[in-house]
Amino acid sequence: MVLSRRSLAGLAAAILSLSIAPVLAAPNEIRVDWAIYNPLSLVLKEKRLLEKAFEGDKIAVRWVFSAGSNKALEFLNAGSIDIGSTAGAAALIARINGNPIKAVGVFSRPEWTALVTRADSGVTKVADLKGKTVAVTRGTDPHIFLVRSLDSVGLTEKDVKLVLLQHADGKTALLRKDVQAWAGLDPIMARAEVEEGAKLFFRKAEDNTWGVLNAREEFAQQNPQIVARVLKVYEEARQWALKNPDELKKLLVAETKLPDAVIAKQLERTDLTNGSTNIASTKETILAAGLALQKAGVIEAKSDVKATVDALIDTRFAVSSK
Repeated sequence: MVLSRRSLAGLAAAILSLSIAPVLAAPNEIRVDWAIYNPLSLVLKEKRLLEKAFEGDKIAVRWVFSAGSNKALEFLNAGSIDIGSTAGAAALIARINGNPIKAVGVFSRPEWTALVTRADSGVTKVADLKGKTVAVTRGTDPHIFLVRSLDSVGLTEKDVKLVLLQHADGKTALLRKDVQAWAGLDPIMARAEVEEGAKLFFRKAEDNTWGVLNAREEFAQQNPQIVARVLKVYEEARQWALKNPDELKKLLVAETKLPDAVIAKQLERTDLTNGSTNIASTKETILAAGLALQKAGVIEAKSDVKATVDALIDTRFAVSSK
């Protein structure tokens, strides 16, 4: 068999292309969300910690506001952000529904949701919600908390009248008496409680899933070093927040324009003692939430919840945090 010079050149080029892994250039911008339910994101944003960390690489940082987990997940799915903050269970549902995300880190372990009503609503316990109107933001931890709370007394979403609103609008609807209850989220919930007489009639801290940082799967695969560096900066912010609680409160007050007492209530219910890369510790809580949602019919019976949790949680960025 005789090969021409052109054939030999082509064959050599093909072999060379197979032997050399593709080198992806670093992005010139990373897009990260900030949210009032994620205090550490405000520390990063206001102190420009990410901008300083990536300045030498000439990588810009774009901040995008997330009004709730559902919005952060929409942005991730659309490729509008690279890293976004959500509740752990909300990330699980998104992954089950085909959103290609990886939970890579932690920003808090909060009790940030409860079921809320007015003093004059006649609602004092979860069972009282049967036939009542409830404001909720679908696809968020408050929605998941509501479903689990209903299930605990033998009710489902079909037993109540859901009014789908973003968190702030849900609070407004409750106070205007447009609905009889609301699945609340801090710090909006804290304001309703502290300033406007709202009542948290059902609380269960262990049913609040952790606040997790999610990366687009493609972004994490192509830029693992950048993801690791973002988490390192998040850890820097967490350490600062623990050492400077008064300054953290002032920062949140300035950013949210909420009173000191409201932010103090939010921070009272926000545990920041877990390292930012401690994503493995969220697994049990997220799995428990997923199985409860499957029992309630929110997640299809055919879905393999455990396998999806395993696929969601990415521990390769985990390092010990001091």
